[in-house]
Amino acid sequence: MTNVSPVSKAMNDKASMADRKKVANGGKAIFSLFFLLPLLSGCARQATDAVSHDPGTPGFLLGIWHGFIFPVAWVFSLFDAQIAIYAVPNTGGWYDFGYFLGIVFFGIGARKTKTVTIYVDRLRGR
Repeated sequence: MTNVSPVSKAMNDKASMADRKKVANGGKAIFSLFFLLPLLSGCARQATDAVSHDPGTPGFLLGIWHGFIFPVAWVFSLFDAQIAIYAVPNTGGWYDFGYFLGIVFFGIGARKTKTVTIYVDRLRGR
């Protein structure tokens, strides 16, 4: 049998309670996301005149480029009404996919950050 002090037992009980609360809150967030997402997507509609398959219409590659330059284009669009952050008309889904890739992987979302976790031993004060 191990000798466990009342202080360490109380700390373990508090930690397990906090872990249970985190799991419960995470479950609520995921449930609400999956509940609200279909409701919001029901409001989405693409105008038929916004999609064109003519030659010269922005497609996948220009979508990547527009996603990549999004931050700069957005700032300039605040001061000049002739500058837009999204090309209309475009080829539809492929342009949107390229735009997404441009923002997430090549533009804003492509930051290489490093997360450092520091553990603190409260019993020893370190």
